[in-house]
Amino acid sequence: MSAQFTPMASSRMRRVDEAIREVAADTITKQVKDPRVGFVTVTDVQTTPDLSSARVHVSVFKAPSGSDDCLEALNSAHGLVQRELARQLRLKRTPTIEFVLDATPAKAARVEQILEQVIDDDSIQTQ
Repeated sequence: MSAQFTPMASSRMRRVDEAIREVAADTITKQVKDPRVGFVTVTDVQTTPDLSSARVHVSVFKAPSGSDDCLEALNSAHGLVQRELARQLRLKRTPTIEFVLDATPAKAARVEQILEQVIDDDSIQTQ
């Protein structure tokens, strides 16, 4: 049975998500030593209401071996991040974390590319 991630969260859940985001980001930048991890930004966290699992969304920039390898490295280091979450947040239950790639930057770049193409096509037609 898969965990249910709800998009609309209570203010308490938003605070928990933000706390997890901060600890995960800090742990990744300061403690994860895997060379496959490049410049990573934690963009969002979605936690199930029962705190059993958390989906950590990351944007990957300049990963030495590509974003897929970086994501694999982060998922293999999830124990380290989870341990830090348990230590720093002292929640009743520490969620099992899963790293997922945030596609927002790629989508934004694609929209920008389409807009530039439309603008270029429009300027050619008006001439």
